[in-house]
Amino acid sequence: MKLTLYSGTRNASSWAMRAWLSLKETNIEFEEIIVDIKRPQRWRNIAEISTFSPASRVPVLVIEQQTPDQKKTIIYDSIAIMEFVNELSNNQLLPDDSLVRAEARSMLAWQHADMGKICPSLSFESSFYPDKKILSADNVKSAEGLYQVWENLLTKYQGPYLFGDLSLADLTLVPSVLRLTSHLEPSSHFPLTKAWAEGLLNRPHVKAWLDDAYGLEPIYYDSYLH
Repeated sequence: MKLTLYSGTRNASSWAMRAWLSLKETNIEFEEIIVDIKRPQRWRNIAEISTFSPASRVPVLVIEQQTPDQKKTIIYDSIAIMEFVNELSNNQLLPDDSLVRAEARSMLAWQHADMGKICPSLSFESSFYPDKKILSADNVKSAEGLYQVWENLLTKYQGPYLFGDLSLADLTLVPSVLRLTSHLEPSSHFPLTKAWAEGLLNRPHVKAWLDDAYGLEPIYYDSYLH
């Protein structure tokens, strides 16, 4: 079985980062094709993706069976890719307990639904801006609300990750942790969250992606300052 991941520009594609991390953290071999999703070439490149993926965006995981008919399976959603990777790796990335696993999946789904008000207002691209804007009072409140949610989970499951061991819940949050902590470092009220975030962002595969991202020209949006 051959796996090919269509990912995206390192400082622009947070969804692809999640899928890529799940593959890397489970040591599954795959080929990567990086799709340039910066404007204006974004639309041409996405159009090419649409020839085999109904979602017309990255990430896309193409699974080619090593059979005479070369049958292919297309997985075109980041959570679906992460869940498939978890199954392929003998469930390394979800808790064994069914109730804890359901709670971890709740975090996955919440992230996929934009996780409240602040994440949609801070683009992944803004994580790599050398000069960050000052967050509004509402954004600070929203960020600290998320820090409290994570602090509670880290207390409940005694860390070092949200549900004890590293899971898909942690990996799916990496881009959000980056964009939030780069704008507002967790205060002393959230010591477990601060340690968890630092540990997560310093994992070797996370650092490898981020090193590439920081080496690229930042992608600016006028809406960032408004």
